[in-house]
Amino acid sequence: MTITTTDESILDEAGEVVVPYLVGDFYHFQDFLTPQERESAARVREYFETEVRPVANDYWERAEFPKQIIPNLARLGLLGSFIPEVRRFENSAVYRGWMALEMGRVDASASTFVGVQSGLAMGAVDVGGSPEQRAEWLPKMASAEVIASFGLTEPFSGSDSARGLRTTARREGDTWILNGAKRWIGNATFADIVVIFAKDEADGQVKGFLVDTTSEGFSATKIEGKIALRSVQNADITMTDVQVPESMRLPGIRSFRDVAYVLRLTRCEVAWQAIGIAIGAYEAALAYAQERVQFGKPIAAHQLIQDLLVKCVGNITASIAVCLRASQLQDAGEQKDEHSALAKAFATARMRETVANAREILGGNGIVLDKGVARFFADAEAIYSYEGTREMNTLIVGRAITGSAAFV
Repeated sequence: MTITTTDESILDEAGEVVVPYLVGDFYHFQDFLTPQERESAARVREYFETEVRPVANDYWERAEFPKQIIPNLARLGLLGSFIPEVRRFENSAVYRGWMALEMGRVDASASTFVGVQSGLAMGAVDVGGSPEQRAEWLPKMASAEVIASFGLTEPFSGSDSARGLRTTARREGDTWILNGAKRWIGNATFADIVVIFAKDEADGQVKGFLVDTTSEGFSATKIEGKIALRSVQNADITMTDVQVPESMRLPGIRSFRDVAYVLRLTRCEVAWQAIGIAIGAYEAALAYAQERVQFGKPIAAHQLIQDLLVKCVGNITASIAVCLRASQLQDAGEQKDEHSALAKAFATARMRETVANAREILGGNGIVLDKGVARFFADAEAIYSYEGTREMNTLIVGRAITGSAAFV
């Protein structure tokens, strides 16, 4: 059993949609959404509860992605919701963060798919694409006609991508020749195109390319043996003399600074996703504690269990407050790297504590999938590290508050 709401009403007296508050939304932060945003949230929540939750554990255990949900993610408007040409309605960064929360509280793997397809890949085209590229690719990616991926991380370059990028690009006339390798690239095993970042041999600057995955010399091999985000199809990519036409180079990506801008725009949504994971684990733990009887009464009536539950809801509440303000700053055009970095570092650290407390509440039952916590507990480890580790985000914030860079 999973408690999902505290109110079963759907329409108010005026006939407007009323979206029940999540149990984990202790301070009713949902009220910061506009009526249209709340109505969209209701549709997303209903779909994830009725169609995604029932299959999430099975696909996670099999390490496969439920591809049948992808068209519906597009129909719900979750792909490219920040891009004027393809969004269903004008919306806020707070709304987009809340959508990451709603998806994350049911299935972090599905949420990660959206983050890669929409935030990273479409974000790269939004930031760096020419008008012609935007017109061709963004509608196809928003409808999921084209599945995309984002290739930045490499086998020997993660946190030091700005300096350590080894993939190279060499221009020969109107063709670019790409050589190198990428690792941990989500969606890449079934993507149609991958946004690949490579260093231009001529000027040493990072360039961005839309690479057709059927290109000769391109291969994507699924990474096996993961213990987190098992449904996400991460791949090792190798490129040997892959030819990319100049028309597929993203002209707005001229240096790593442009890549970092894309990452900043998506980093806060990863923080919101972390909150969703924490809420999912907390909901399951609370429901279990109210049903599990030990020593003659539900364990929710024992002081030590209540202490853990309160720590969970405190972590969730504080994290929403931080992310809400960071997203508001983004809406106002005032968000800086340090704002998204603090949100990601703080929310993922609190998530890690929360899923651990939730697993503790379930005791031995906390390590089996059917009790609702184990998948969140495992997935949290991946979210904690990707889109910038806690350490790297801490150093971004540290530089902002001290004026001194301490990265090396």
